[in-house]
Amino acid sequence: MPDNQILQERKEMDARYQWDLTPMYQDDAAWEAELATLDDQVNAMTAFAGTLKDAVSIGAYLDAATELGRKLSNLYCYASLRRSEDTRAEDGQSMYARVTAKYVQALTAMAFAEPEILSLPEETLKAVVQDEQLADHKFTMENLLRQKPHTLTASEEKILATFGEALGAPAEIADNLQDADMVFDAVQDGDGKTVEVTGSNYITLQMSTDRTLRKHSFESYYKGYRQHINTFASSYAGAVKGATAEATVRHYDSSRAMSMAGENIPVEVYDNLIDTVRKHMPAMYRYVALRKKILGVDELHYYDVYAPLVGDINVRYTYEQAQQMVLDAVAPLGQDYTDLVRKAFAERWIDVYPNKGKSGGAYSSGTYDSNPYILTNFTGTLDSVSTIAHEMGHSMHTWHSNHHQPAQYAEYTLFVAEVASTVNENLLIEQLLQKENRPQMRLYLLNQYLENFKGTVYRQTMFAEFEREAHAMAERGEALNPASLNALYKKLVEDYFGPELVMDEEVQYEWARIPHFYRPFYVYKYATGYSTAVALSEAILREGEPAVKRYKEFLSMGGSAYPLDELRHAGVDLATPAPIDAALQKFERILDDAEATLAKL
Repeated sequence: MPDNQILQERKEMDARYQWDLTPMYQDDAAWEAELATLDDQVNAMTAFAGTLKDAVSIGAYLDAATELGRKLSNLYCYASLRRSEDTRAEDGQSMYARVTAKYVQALTAMAFAEPEILSLPEETLKAVVQDEQLADHKFTMENLLRQKPHTLTASEEKILATFGEALGAPAEIADNLQDADMVFDAVQDGDGKTVEVTGSNYITLQMSTDRTLRKHSFESYYKGYRQHINTFASSYAGAVKGATAEATVRHYDSSRAMSMAGENIPVEVYDNLIDTVRKHMPAMYRYVALRKKILGVDELHYYDVYAPLVGDINVRYTYEQAQQMVLDAVAPLGQDYTDLVRKAFAERWIDVYPNKGKSGGAYSSGTYDSNPYILTNFTGTLDSVSTIAHEMGHSMHTWHSNHHQPAQYAEYTLFVAEVASTVNENLLIEQLLQKENRPQMRLYLLNQYLENFKGTVYRQTMFAEFEREAHAMAERGEALNPASLNALYKKLVEDYFGPELVMDEEVQYEWARIPHFYRPFYVYKYATGYSTAVALSEAILREGEPAVKRYKEFLSMGGSAYPLDELRHAGVDLATPAPIDAALQKFERILDDAEATLAKL
């Protein structure tokens, strides 16, 4: 799809490039029929209240909760996928709103369980955890016992659960504002042609070789955010205050400690990441200077940071070419892996092209009982190809977990969620570099590799530091308003990208467009995940089968162990700064390659 093509309505587009959700539900009517059965199953869970005294009763409850969770997950996932197809459409919005309410209702109905179990005497609890009748749920029980100091009474947990939908409102407000309501001014490119600016094509426009187009689209895009910055600040402040209030109620030192405790990750891992990346700031400043030199500009502006370093190469790929590139890239992972990727393409697990109202960006989403579906907004760039490889990594992780773990342990934690996706991305770029010796094309590919590091390690760590400071401000009682949030973000951009980058006025508003800020303390996992993926992909290419075996075992572990332990099984220890250091040393080697390649032009 060309960058400047006017978006079409979804119904006008070729269905071959849209995901097929019928294996999940035949149609919306089938979804409605299953939704109608949910209340009885939720109500049945309340019958367990007051009975959770021993391994038998607790095991029966956990089995029933797992089955209800599967049904809720199917209903919620389908509604979410349908809403993503066109965020303006009332049917998808209605389905999503109703199942979200049901989800909260179910959580409220089951809020008694953990406090009731944890109210048992210590010796009884320890005996229950070791009882063979609970063998299928032993890790669940061990994890529950670990969180006992932060679990409230049954009535208190029920009250908190009833606020679930309200606490999710800030994210809903921001999402709807960005995806459904915000409209950006069309702009003129360097030839005077009118180009539409949307949330879906903004980054693609920023990667254009046309500097006039980059500048105008940058100004148009952030004009939209500036006009709504008070709403964004209010919605984000609401999300932060909700998180900090819950942390206080649950007796955590901070909202960050609460967010990380669920996966049993020490806060030192977060701080190690920021400290280690800050130690490697000179490498990023060097990259920014290289970018300025290659682009030949007197001043490097923020709308230059995505511009391709090799300006006269405008490589585009068809979706079919992208499929083959991904298959070639993952070949080192074995025939079984590539066959599964081929199946995903053939059976339409992917919603490929942008359309009017479609959610921006990309994601992978599925359930224990469904295919792991992928949403992309493919535009034919190398970045679009890389996105398909990335999301396919998520889907392959989901598939392996679902097929090797029982339902209660199939869902892997967010901490490891970005590992498989980035392994695929790295295998793609390494495979392309291996075959490419022409200086211009090689520099083009190295640019992509450097951008991956910039976007996933440096920028996500910058985002992580923004979150750490914003939540700390709220916990100190300081105001989270446009002025304070803008100032915090602008200072971080200055720190992370250095003196060569001009701080355009629009830069300070960028925080408002980052949706992951509404999932507190998630973004740092992109950086730790990328660093892990660097180690794993290099091991796969260097060692072959032994590393592939460890990697596939990791993919198959789901949520059956704590994430740091799963990564140690794969061969990476994030309890130390070493993987972050090693990843950024790799960044410096790629930068060396880029500078050497530039000398050959």
